Amino acid sequence: MTNYKEIVTKAVIGKGKRTLKKEYQLQTEEIPDTVLGCWVINHKFSGGHSNSNVSVSGSFDVNVWYSYDHDSKTSVSTKRFTYNDLMKMHLTEDSKLDSDSEIIVRSLKQPTVTDVKIKDGIVNMNIETELGIEIVGNTKIKVPIEDEFDDYEVIIDDNEIDDEIDKSVSVDYLE
Repeated sequence: MTNYKEIVTKAVIGKGKRTLKKEYQLQTEEIPDTVLGCWVINHKFSGGHSNSNVSVSGSFDVNVWYSYDHDSKTSVSTKRFTYNDLMKMHLTEDSKLDSDSEIIVRSLKQPTVTDVKIKDGIVNMNIETELGIEIVGNTKIKVPIEDEFDDYEVIIDDNEIDDEIDKSVSVDYLE
């Protein structure tokens, strides 16, 4: 008869990814004529939980290289943007998001500017990023156990083997 034991362990109880798309605005010091380049750096983020939801907050810096004064001069403007996102994660059966749960956030796609336009002297950018979220929590697994199974190998000393051979050999046989 096979018996079962329950083992409590840490495991991934929820996993998902989320693409964040948002429009941001940057006011430059001068009125821009043309955007010559736009890039995102210093992306930092972390995850936590709020009630039964996962919250992800982060920040990144955007650098915009632009021309002004009838395209005769250039400059770079930098601005830090922050974001907060609250999401409902689907968990495996019988799992709960609680204070012991660990939220792991990974950047699957770094923030990237997908579109940039100048409107009324303000630089408007669409920025997209993709985050992967894993929730690690306590879970139970059942494993079968065998009560009478002995997985130890019997160790025989070489001297014992010689003694056994000596005992089994008949003296009469040698003569």
